[in-house]
Amino acid sequence: MTDQPAKRVKVDMHMHSEVSPDSRMRPAEQARRIRESGLDVACATDHNSIEGGLRLREIADGFRVIVGEEILSKDGEIVGLFLERTIPPRLSAEETIKRIRDQGGIVSIPHPFSRNRLNHIRYPVLERIKGDIDAIEILNAREAFTGDNLRAARYASENGIPGAAASDAHRPAEIGAAWLEMDDFDGPEAFRAALRSGTVDGQLSGQLVHLWTRMDVIRKWFARRLGG
Repeated sequence: MTDQPAKRVKVDMHMHSEVSPDSRMRPAEQARRIRESGLDVACATDHNSIEGGLRLREIADGFRVIVGEEILSKDGEIVGLFLERTIPPRLSAEETIKRIRDQGGIVSIPHPFSRNRLNHIRYPVLERIKGDIDAIEILNAREAFTGDNLRAARYASENGIPGAAASDAHRPAEIGAAWLEMDDFDGPEAFRAALRSGTVDGQLSGQLVHLWTRMDVIRKWFARRLGG
């Protein structure tokens, strides 16, 4: 009797919803597009909140949701996965990681070498914490420059850190742009182990997505002003 090969699943490790200040994507739209894209697992990682992930998990149908958060530490952005409580921003990178671990969560570093983001982790911090992280995004579909993803891939390979892949979607059309295909898992420990089986796939979403994001930020700002 031969062992059956492990089931493989497509995982998007980083996406946003209207809970984030730079997205207007409603959970129902998000869920519809996740199903259309053929993803098996969606990691919902709004800025400094798990509320979007909790909402998406409630309505998930045909896919699984990992509740997460993209946390703005005082040293740059860090993604925590498998969370049940929001982690506050502006803590040190080390304290942020500790609080993710306190919940049994997974630590992923988004877009570490990005030239089009202000809040990414800088190289000296990455060097400081590299022994305490589970994954580094080596394909982020919203990078403006392919070279930034390639630099992240080289760093991950040189340091023996599994690669992550993410659409980093802020609008429905962006979901499905990038994903990690990996062995199936059940819970955070199995997820951590399965990361090493992962292969990345996808492409950049293009430059226009950044313009749309700026427009959404402005629209939400005006909506708050008019609502007030």
